Amino acid sequence: MAKVALCIEYDGHRYHGWQRQSHAASVQQTLERVLSKIADQPIEVFCAGRTDTGVHATGQVIHFELDNERPLKAWTMGANTQLPDDIAVRWAHLVADDFHARFSATARRYRYIIANTPTRPAIARSGLTWCRAPLDINAMNEACQFFPGEQDFAAFQAASCQSRTSFRNIHHLFVEPIGQFVVIDIKANAFLHHMVRNIAGSLIEIGRHNQKPQWAKDLIEGRDRTQAAPTASPNGLYLVDVDYPETFGLPKASLGPLFLPERVTQ
Repeated sequence: MAKVALCIEYDGHRYHGWQRQSHAASVQQTLERVLSKIADQPIEVFCAGRTDTGVHATGQVIHFELDNERPLKAWTMGANTQLPDDIAVRWAHLVADDFHARFSATARRYRYIIANTPTRPAIARSGLTWCRAPLDINAMNEACQFFPGEQDFAAFQAASCQSRTSFRNIHHLFVEPIGQFVVIDIKANAFLHHMVRNIAGSLIEIGRHNQKPQWAKDLIEGRDRTQAAPTASPNGLYLVDVDYPETFGLPKASLGPLFLPERVTQ
């Protein structure tokens, strides 16, 4: 058996999330259909993080096993000729038997992209969240300081979340303006269902001066989802990177999304 890891980029607005669905199109089933055709056998893929409906990725990592090894270009050039335009393979790499896209991962990183303009954008609108009111970046970053470390993030956990614990370890959280974009950048060992979008929604409220930065600390300590802001739109959310132990030797790609300058702190 050969085991292959791929880095996948996709525009999620046409898909009902990552996970295979019986009633709607998903990224997983679209990939499996193409990869099975190339492998000439049924392929089941496993991902680093299951993204929700409408959420995008530039650094999703998957793995799968097959009986007969194929040249790596079959999984990049070959797959990209058959995949729809909104899904692409960025790199392919043979991995050891003990690699698992989800369980070997040590951290995931997301970026939430806001178009902070007085009028709504027409270009790339499915890849952006629009906020008309000017956002106070300093206030948002002041609030960000309360999040890093291992804490109970029940205030930012969706009611439908099936996790046994609401504790997560946030490695970093910061906000950076780039032209007319505002980028919320967050990295953690793992995330609760809707956690990034719920944090983004509350940071936007602080940026609009509807709440003070201290409110973020109060939300974390209160652990009450009903007191936090509504869940932000999925449009601006991207899974941009996944960390693995260096022993697996996985390639690295630019974080993206493509329209975002690399000036964002990394």
